[in-house]
Amino acid sequence: MRLEVQCEDRLGLTRELLDILAAKEIDLRGIEIDTSGIIYLNCPEIEFEQFSKLMSQIRQIDGVMDVRKIQFMPGEREHRELKALLGTLPDPVFSVDLNGKVALANNSAGLLFKKEALVMKGVHIEDYLNQFNFSKWLDRLKASYQPSENDTPPMHTEMAVISGLDYTLEVMPVYVSDESKTQVLASAVVQLKNSVGQKRPLWRSGSDNTGFDHLVGQSSRFKTLLTQAKKVALLDAPLLIQGETGTGKEVLARACHQRSHRSERPFLLLNSISMPDAAVETELFGHIEADGTTKKGIFEQADGGTVFLYEVGEMSAHLQTKLLRFLQDGTFRRVGEEKEMKVDVRVICTTQQNLSELVSAGQFRNDLFYRLNVLSLTVPPLRDRSADILPLSELFITQFAAELGQAKPTLSEKAQEQLTHYPWPGNIRQLRNTLLRAISQCDSATLDTADLQLPEVESNTLINEASLDGSLDDIMGRYEASILANLYKSFPSTRKLAKRLGISHTAVANKLREYAINKS
Repeated sequence: MRLEVQCEDRLGLTRELLDILAAKEIDLRGIEIDTSGIIYLNCPEIEFEQFSKLMSQIRQIDGVMDVRKIQFMPGEREHRELKALLGTLPDPVFSVDLNGKVALANNSAGLLFKKEALVMKGVHIEDYLNQFNFSKWLDRLKASYQPSENDTPPMHTEMAVISGLDYTLEVMPVYVSDESKTQVLASAVVQLKNSVGQKRPLWRSGSDNTGFDHLVGQSSRFKTLLTQAKKVALLDAPLLIQGETGTGKEVLARACHQRSHRSERPFLLLNSISMPDAAVETELFGHIEADGTTKKGIFEQADGGTVFLYEVGEMSAHLQTKLLRFLQDGTFRRVGEEKEMKVDVRVICTTQQNLSELVSAGQFRNDLFYRLNVLSLTVPPLRDRSADILPLSELFITQFAAELGQAKPTLSEKAQEQLTHYPWPGNIRQLRNTLLRAISQCDSATLDTADLQLPEVESNTLINEASLDGSLDDIMGRYEASILANLYKSFPSTRKLAKRLGISHTAVANKLREYAINKS
């Protein structure tokens, strides 16, 4: 029970209160004294008769004007109100002590890092925000800032990337006054503001500042690709990125540029597909206008930076020759001009074709192929990295919900299963567009299979539907599930399917139940 005792400011009154509690063998768990003349007591619950006698004795103390039972001590109420306030904030918020450990985290912080808020308590803040050096910030603050009572403490702001999304990280020191009115640093508040809606419109698939931190995945093939990409990003030789359409080759190219020493210089791209040779040549190398003025091409504009060329395998023989000459020494001529120019540009090319087969067929210059193929990366299709599908889905759902200004929906178990086992012929681009359509049309808090509206796709290679991540049992289990799911469409009864596979009806029924495969 908690008691509020309103009384006069009399010496010894508090002592008399405590003597009554001691005489009745009532344990005192806490006491708070307000400057306005109110004493708050926190004691265990007692029986009604004992409680009535206690209240009567307290009222008889000289100077006590009233006593009543209350629900919370003032400190408890403030703590609960603060916790409730933090809980309603949509942005992740941490309270951090002077040792850099989390003293309090709200629900939004728990959702962002996929942990219970209570579990985050006591963990160093840099375990969650490793791009922020709390100790260094604290030392700098102590050395450069001497607060006064009416000052607004300085806020530290920087950009952070968490789970592939951009956030504005704000750190505010918290000062409290001691008995001498001196401002003492007590803690810090860390707030993360989602800036996804300020970055790009919904239809854009890339961003000018996309780095490796923005790339999301947990499969072994994704991690291997990232390790290779981070190494070649630091080099200056031409880079060839191969992979199916929609796998994220441009995003990977941008990440390589951001990691390189050219990151402060331009990143320019050209998609030459369906463009006539003359237009591509002037776009790349520039040209002389009819009035004699010059127009700079992409190579000249990107001097010191990176040029990204889509589908180099589609280039004509004429353009291949021009590109080869440029790659040899960085020199070129504007169209219609005799003067040679030289620039310092790194070229990154992509292709979804097999260039070695094009070389054998005489459709691609072998010397250009060898020049481009010094450094190469191959982006695996999404069906070969199924462990990345749900993390990518989570990224896109969070992004789209923020940009649309609506509550973030969750994926049902059936929707998760469908997303994971779908072959994704359009790769990441198709996944992204599927989720954008689903979220924009969904009115509920949960996305289900009906919201996804995935088209039927005939799969020619079952092995590609099963990720090669995990143990042999895991791989074989996914492979077996893929076989059963495909055959069940043609043999929609357990007896027919059992006969087709040459095993017992019970064995098939057990397998279908194990892999949650049904006629729908």
